[in-house]
Amino acid sequence: MREVGMTGNVTSIHPWPRTGMVVGHSHTTRPAATVDPEPIAVDLGSAHLRIWLGPGGVLSVPVGQGLRTPVVRRGRIVDGSACAVELRRLLREHRAPLPVGALVVACRPVLATAADQEATRRVLTAVFAPSRLLFVDSVRAGAIGAGAAAGTLLLADVGAQLTEVALLEEGRVVAARRADVGTRDLNHAVTAAMLADTTAGLIRELRQVPELRPMISASLARGLIVVGDGATRPDLTARLVATLGASVHRAASPRTAALTGASLAAVAATRHPAAD
Repeated sequence: MREVGMTGNVTSIHPWPRTGMVVGHSHTTRPAATVDPEPIAVDLGSAHLRIWLGPGGVLSVPVGQGLRTPVVRRGRIVDGSACAVELRRLLREHRAPLPVGALVVACRPVLATAADQEATRRVLTAVFAPSRLLFVDSVRAGAIGAGAAAGTLLLADVGAQLTEVALLEEGRVVAARRADVGTRDLNHAVTAAMLADTTAGLIRELRQVPELRPMISASLARGLIVVGDGATRPDLTARLVATLGASVHRAASPRTAALTGASLAAVAATRHPAAD
């Protein structure tokens, strides 16, 4: 996936495999065919705001760097007006043509509240005026983007300020846990080992649910899939290998795996609207 704008192996860690007018005979004409606008995918992360515009590629702007306002914190929009301004500025700076009435698919953190989702809906409606706005859990989008949505699997999305762990079956979230900590918290007080242990702790919480234990065990035998910025940290993934006693599979492009999955979902929803 080509990204425009501003934006880092342990031997037991393996990459995851991966019209116009129609002129008829005798000078008769038919009305122009209706062409739906290209769909849009959006990932409003705690580190970057990213927009996928199909042939227009990916636009990205960092959150909270320089003079920019930290409009998203711990996966939640904290300043909707400023977030809308940043998205419009991003589109304007790159002269990106905005399709009118496009379908928009947006990533949302797993276990997001109704208020969190409504805040995101207001921002995206104000910026894109979509014909339809669909949400996809970021962990599900990450699995799709990593090419690993089939079967039963365990995925960890270790982001800048949020860590999410989910058990998925055939692309659907069965159960999930999250913690308000991520790679932006790494300093002398929070180490990569501590972040890995937090991730492993979320997995243990899932494993304590009796009906989930067989699925968790089967998923760990297959290997934990890691996306997000944390997947680029060998010290963190190595600690996960040692703590879980399982292999860890890193997505090929972990930082944009969720956006890639959302873009694939957007294309699928455009082609098969009944499957939303």
